[in-house]
Amino acid sequence: MAFLRLDNIVKRFGEHAVVKGVSLLVDKSEFLVFVGPSGCGKSTLLRMIAGLENISEGRIHIDGRDVTHVEPARREVAMVFQSYALYPHMSVYENMAFGLRMIKTGEDEIRERVLQAARTLQIEPLLERRPRQLSGGQRQRVAIGRAIVRKPKLFLFDEPLSNLDAELRTQMRVEIARLHKALGATMVYVTHDQVEAMTLADRIAVLRDGVVEQCGTPAELYDHPDNIFVAGVSGSPKMNFLAATVTAASERSVTVEGPAFAKGTMTVRARHGHEARRGQKIIVGLRPEHVKLSGKESQLTLRTDISENLGGTTQIHAQAASGETIVILAPGRPEIAAGQPFSAGIAAENVYLFDAAGTAL
Repeated sequence: MAFLRLDNIVKRFGEHAVVKGVSLLVDKSEFLVFVGPSGCGKSTLLRMIAGLENISEGRIHIDGRDVTHVEPARREVAMVFQSYALYPHMSVYENMAFGLRMIKTGEDEIRERVLQAARTLQIEPLLERRPRQLSGGQRQRVAIGRAIVRKPKLFLFDEPLSNLDAELRTQMRVEIARLHKALGATMVYVTHDQVEAMTLADRIAVLRDGVVEQCGTPAELYDHPDNIFVAGVSGSPKMNFLAATVTAASERSVTVEGPAFAKGTMTVRARHGHEARRGQKIIVGLRPEHVKLSGKESQLTLRTDISENLGGTTQIHAQAASGETIVILAPGRPEIAAGQPFSAGIAAENVYLFDAAGTAL
């Protein structure tokens, strides 16, 4: 039995539906991430699981119990928000203890739980400080600690790292991953950051316009995206797309033609059961890290626009003969001047094909 079950969840504001029939199963101890652009319904869905937002249709079950109309305090969930929401006049210890005092937990047990959470999060030296004396990362640890002491059945995270700088985001991402392993807890996490989703999740649910486009492991979404939208979310930089036309199709391969291809055509390895047919207008997908400057297969004719030196890698923005922009993530520091023409290649098995509507072929 799934630990968390969402059955056809719908949320309407007036006549406008922002979540449109979402059904998901989450196993015990699983880390599920909702990812998608602003306005796709991911935070609204999380708030409905927490009980902070009423649902218009559907049912929510947590650990076998129907909690659809149960008040938030009785759902045994803890939520960590984007804003730290700490009481400024209280110490770290008092902030972490506050929720337990509200449900009349004994002081000895409160102290034990707070100290245990503080050890787990490595914030024991901070317990007597006030929030204004803490860095952003330390405040987020306190907010997480406040959730841990409640010993919830389910942790909910609503973009908890978005207020942190790049270095702290990376550090806290690692800390949350470690925390998940240490606690063995079930966690549902909302983010619009592709890197957070790919590195933290056991599974990712990609949302668009209130609908789950695809749900699977990070590897499944990266290797086998169902459509162009999912392909663009699973990977950073996002996948390149080129317009093309099918000139030949067999069970194992598809040949396409387009102005971006050096020889006019390119033959790629087809996905099993594909439906590409001769004369069909399609979209070719190329991941930046798969395009090789020294490649000999599936050659592309490109012209450099801008090169960005990232240290160990270089991100090259180039234009195809068709006028479409191609981003290449190349190892090292290749010297390609702006405006310089060059050829690039990609292995046939690393090319993705989508129909004109964006569905994977």
